[in-house]
Amino acid sequence: MKVLAAMSGGVDSAVAAARAVDAGHDVTGVHLALSKNPLSFRSGARGCCSKEDAHDARRAADVLGIPFYVWDLSDRFAEDVVDDFVAEYAAGRTPNPCVRCNEKIKFAAVLERGVALGFDAVCTGHYARLLRDDHGVQLHRAVDEGKDQSYVLGVLTQEQLLRSYFPLGGSLKSEVRAEAEQRGLAVADKPDSHDICFIADGDTAGFLDKHLGSRPGAIVDPDGRQLGEHDGSHHFTIGQRKGLRIGTPADDGKPRYVLDISPVSNTVTVGPRNALDVRAIEAIRPTWTGDVREGSWDAAVQVRAHGSTVPATVTTVTTGGATGPSVGDAPLGVRLHDRLTGVAPGQTVVYYDGTRVVGSATISAAHA
Repeated sequence: MKVLAAMSGGVDSAVAAARAVDAGHDVTGVHLALSKNPLSFRSGARGCCSKEDAHDARRAADVLGIPFYVWDLSDRFAEDVVDDFVAEYAAGRTPNPCVRCNEKIKFAAVLERGVALGFDAVCTGHYARLLRDDHGVQLHRAVDEGKDQSYVLGVLTQEQLLRSYFPLGGSLKSEVRAEAEQRGLAVADKPDSHDICFIADGDTAGFLDKHLGSRPGAIVDPDGRQLGEHDGSHHFTIGQRKGLRIGTPADDGKPRYVLDISPVSNTVTVGPRNALDVRAIEAIRPTWTGDVREGSWDAAVQVRAHGSTVPATVTTVTTGGATGPSVGDAPLGVRLHDRLTGVAPGQTVVYYDGTRVVGSATISAAHA
């Protein structure tokens, strides 16, 4: 099988490529240049896609003895991931750029180009498992629960999964680092990347200020009473407690949390923690890793990359009629059996059947 190994410059993608070589595949390494002006070095575990990362990927490919190329996808990344991130915050929503990158870049742009060039599959260092049978392929959680990345892969379709290859899904992270050292890969001890890759300094508010500017508005309580002012609603996310700068203490003396963000009125509503409790979720733009589920069905749902799952009943909402959405595109209603807190529009909800990922959707609303 001809395999295109996406090599970020980290230990996971390097070992994944090495395992693909060991499996007898014809492997070519590719590093994705996603920034127009990459930094020379990254700061510890912050960010990625620096010139240092590209050099590390090339050195790993040299050790493995495989061809290596750099693909410039910076324009598409800027449009599909960065611009989308800014637009979502401007609309008062909380996006997940890693989910978006997997959907639009790694398993759309890269896979499309790879298939056009004659490759059979894209190999990455994601911690997730693919189980194949006569009916197709199923996406499952990784063995290493602490490193599991099935959540950010929940946007993939069956067609994409059939051309995906995740060699690390059955391994622990400690085993992967030990293997990298045994293979003589210089990235064996390289820190994992954290935070948002295109905001290397970790200052999300500052990044958004550069794109959206300052737009002062009111911070209010649930009754509409003004408690303070803000410099821009894009500085806040649902559930946020710090940085509110409210001089007036709450009546009960307890901390306040962001309950709602309204870009239309440019107000941020704050209130008690218990007002963040959510029992129902509405979600749109569903994706299905396999067959579409119809009607109501039980699942475990997850709304954050490293969050816990909650048992729920998921219902595919169909309106019927020729103008209504097909079942596969229909919105979803999620009734949680246990409460969640701080669920924000724009987040991704991923639904599981045991360890298997059934699909995902974008949260449009959450209710108590």
